[in-house]
Amino acid sequence: MTATDNGRLGLLLDIDGVLYVEKQPIDGAREALERLRGMSAGLRLLTNTTSRSRREVFEQLQAMGFEVSLQEVLTPAAMAVRHCRERGHGSVALLVGEKLREDLSELEPWSPGGERQPDAVILGDLGEGFTPAVLNDAFRLIMDGAELIALQHNRYWRRGDGLALDVGAYAAALEYATGHEALVVGKPAGEFFAAALSDLGVEHAVMVGDDVEADVGGAMDAGLPGILVRTGKFRHDALTARVTPTAIVDSIVDVPELLERLPPI
Repeated sequence: MTATDNGRLGLLLDIDGVLYVEKQPIDGAREALERLRGMSAGLRLLTNTTSRSRREVFEQLQAMGFEVSLQEVLTPAAMAVRHCRERGHGSVALLVGEKLREDLSELEPWSPGGERQPDAVILGDLGEGFTPAVLNDAFRLIMDGAELIALQHNRYWRRGDGLALDVGAYAAALEYATGHEALVVGKPAGEFFAAALSDLGVEHAVMVGDDVEADVGGAMDAGLPGILVRTGKFRHDALTARVTPTAIVDSIVDVPELLERLPPI
């Protein structure tokens, strides 16, 4: 019997680096996605992208020819909104790009000069907006009591001109300076993977990603098998002794055959 025989195995996929690289679909990725959809109890696309809204990610995938639904795309923003609600945060300082603000519209944004300090600082991708002045302002807010919420904790990502620092690098700087650990709501947070399983209505799933720490390590820490692909940001020298992937394959094209050979989960 294979891992897919029970019909209740969900599939979690990273997007950028697994389905496409630099806005170009990986050869065979569209066909592989459809094959995987038929083999699983359902799938969710987990992205740590914080420079674009969930709607924009969905529309980009459709423009590339991927047959997906908006419901299948999960981003950290919804987790951040839920956490702020649960904590009763009255206002938050949004250090995110303009395109992501629609996913955080339920929160009350804090503006400098107000009568009270924000209850939290939500840190996303600011791109070139990560200036010393912006980081220093965030540092002061956290030192004054605001909770640091990092939408993700990736150290770097691959863009058109090569590898670039990601949100995790700036979150780590703020953590070091303030002595306060950020609450991470995207990968590799276990709550993000748990939310994906709940959304699918399954108890077991396999994660496929190109980031050995956030994708594979996060999934395995959450008790899920993690498959690493040699596309996107994959670097052999990034493999660590802490994370031993369940399997390593060349690309998503190899995942369907691999799942057919996996033992029952």
